Amino acid sequence: MIPYLLYLFGIPALVMLLARRWTWIDKVSPMAILYVIGLLVANLTPWIHSPGLLETNNLIGNICIPLSIPLMLISCSLTNWSSGTTLKACLSGLLAIIVVTVAGFFLFRGHSSPLQFAQVCAVSIGIYTGGIPNMGAIARGVGMDNATYLYITSYDLIVTGLYLVFVICFGKPVFRHLLPPPSNPSSHSQPGPSSQQSVPTRSSQRFLPILLAVIIAVVSYLTSTLFPDSISTPMLILILTTLSIAASFLPFVRRVNQHADSQNQQPLAFNVGLYFVYLFCFSIANACDISQMDLTGSLNILWYILFVIFGSLILQILFSRILHIDSDTTLVTSVTFINSPPFVPLVAALLNNKNLIVTGITIGLLGYLVGNYLGLGLFFILAP
Repeated sequence: MIPYLLYLFGIPALVMLLARRWTWIDKVSPMAILYVIGLLVANLTPWIHSPGLLETNNLIGNICIPLSIPLMLISCSLTNWSSGTTLKACLSGLLAIIVVTVAGFFLFRGHSSPLQFAQVCAVSIGIYTGGIPNMGAIARGVGMDNATYLYITSYDLIVTGLYLVFVICFGKPVFRHLLPPPSNPSSHSQPGPSSQQSVPTRSSQRFLPILLAVIIAVVSYLTSTLFPDSISTPMLILILTTLSIAASFLPFVRRVNQHADSQNQQPLAFNVGLYFVYLFCFSIANACDISQMDLTGSLNILWYILFVIFGSLILQILFSRILHIDSDTTLVTSVTFINSPPFVPLVAALLNNKNLIVTGITIGLLGYLVGNYLGLGLFFILAP
């Protein structure tokens, strides 16, 4: 167990340190390197999939996001956040998913009964707008049988994994080539006159935002346990976001952030949050055993999910070109819908644009609110 923990915690830290020395690591993306290392180890060393190690790996992965969100959000300035762009991105993303979901119903239902594939469509739109909580609620609402539910969850794991690999390895250059550049493409802002005159901070004060972020994570988790299991995860994200944004306005937090900007550096809290994002990505890769993936079920559901995910991506890019939505906002919107809000910090780190965290989480919460309505409404339209 101890060697595995040293491996799991040590490799992301090592990659972060090497990225400071070798610029090619940043160009390739530390996350892409960690993903490849994790996949190779997970599929070439069977011992890593022992129940004890898998349980530990999943626990660490589940802890990383509630810690990374407040650590990164507390380092953000909301002056560059645009509610208008966020709303446009959210609505265009939802429209893209609705269009391809309905089109896929007629293209891939094949020999399945219309009722069964209407259930598949309803659950799919729930997954790719609101996430797993919506998926379970809609599946129960439309009366989906356990076998079909298992096929969807298995295929979703495979295809969203492929999509995440695409995002990590190619998302940044592809989206920035196809769409307008972001207005604030880098979180490394150049210090202006006001930041140059910022009040110096003691080195010990740099750790105060980290302590505050940990407190926010603990309070948010404990509060989320008071809600039913079906909504505990969205409530956790909502509480984390609200408390973290409020904390970013505290005078000592703003002072620490301004001092970091004046030195043309990231706040320490942000770098710690970035480490947890890398650790989260690494834990995902180490849990991916390709040999255990079942592809023997109803293959038309697999083709349908592939069509929905990558078809909605293409359509959303088209909508973004028409509406002049920038590349980074489009990418974080797509990942929020397809992979869920916990992956937002990963995209922000990948794009080096921490201001996207607020945008992505806001879109994710909006998607969760409408997901059940869209899924059940689509079922009643498509079902015979």
